[in-house]
Amino acid sequence: MGKLTDVQIRQWIASGTRFEGKGDGGGLTLRFRAADAVPRWLFRYTMAGKDRIMHIGSYADLSLAEARKTAKELRARVALGYDVAAEKRERKAQAAAKIEAERNAITVGKLADEYLAERIIGRWKHPNIVRSRIERDIKPAIGSLALADVKPSHIDALLKGIVKRGAPTMATDVLRWLKRMFDYAVKREMMQTNPAAAFDPSDAGGTEKPRQRWLTRAELARLFAAMKAARGWTYENTLTVKLLLMLAVRKSELIGARIAEFDLDAAVWHLPAERTKTGAAIDIPLPHQAVECLRELVRLAGHSEWLLPARKMQTRMIPHIDPNTVNAALAKSIRPIMGNCETFVLHDFRRTARTHLEALGVAPHVAERCLNHKLKGVVGIYNRHDYFAERKAALQAWADLLGELEAGEADKVVPIKRKAG
Repeated sequence: MGKLTDVQIRQWIASGTRFEGKGDGGGLTLRFRAADAVPRWLFRYTMAGKDRIMHIGSYADLSLAEARKTAKELRARVALGYDVAAEKRERKAQAAAKIEAERNAITVGKLADEYLAERIIGRWKHPNIVRSRIERDIKPAIGSLALADVKPSHIDALLKGIVKRGAPTMATDVLRWLKRMFDYAVKREMMQTNPAAAFDPSDAGGTEKPRQRWLTRAELARLFAAMKAARGWTYENTLTVKLLLMLAVRKSELIGARIAEFDLDAAVWHLPAERTKTGAAIDIPLPHQAVECLRELVRLAGHSEWLLPARKMQTRMIPHIDPNTVNAALAKSIRPIMGNCETFVLHDFRRTARTHLEALGVAPHVAERCLNHKLKGVVGIYNRHDYFAERKAALQAWADLLGELEAGEADKVVPIKRKAG
């Protein structure tokens, strides 16, 4: 029988009787120091001729019966030659080391931030495209995982999730950046293998095919009507869509534009070389309808230097609207009320403009320069004429057509007559 009882222990607690040790037998001891809120159980034993003490819990956590059971198990291990106190210290040290390792582990999110800073920003003309894939697709899915814990199954689930929401091309793009990002980690010995290495486009949504989508006159008319009727659709979005259609510029070129690039009195947009895909500056003639839209956007921008300033605080703190802002608004507010209309995105507007410029009688080489495409072959090498006057006439005719479509009077548009020869 043990020497302690629960009645005794409760009496000591109630009276505040303090003591260094009350033995129960078999190495089990109860301590109740002035600093102890409740009595604490100790297990005393001898190992290699030296006395050992092991703390096994408080009376609040272990009853007398439970403490006796624990002491019995510890005595059995000591009899087999185990230093139970040393084992406990080792377990605590391992647990602490694991917590510290987890705290300091490089996660996919940290890797993505480093990769963006080291390999993309300052090297890529449009780093926000990569940033968007990281923030919208990669981080939410696997950003919190430590690099050592990332498995191919995580990559597979991420890609399938993107495909499931109807964006196979985006899934292929995400796979491309995952491979490059993890290759970067392998080179810097952050991880041993690339968990995305075994995947190819067939796993992400198939081989990418060039988009062929363009909007007919009827679809453009429905688009204008939808923008007037849609709830939650902003005036700034309408002006942005009209400009992208009229000028046939790339989405990133308009969204990232500074107001200083526009000479609205001269009706010219001086697009600098560092913001063009071709790496060459170009002067874009502005139809009078585009000038009107731009004056409105300048007014709405207030004191901002950006034509389309950020509309709310963003975690990435880019000064202009996010590249996906208008596309997301199209998907949410416009396409659902356009009836049986095949899905389209802002990038399809350049193809739409090119198709209608051809229909308006614009010469192919002029239409190509309207889209800021380099002329191919010998013509592109030797002909440095920028066709500014011809582009001005072509874009004005296209803007006039868009205006007639918006007004429902497209039948009044007269095609451009090409010069003989």
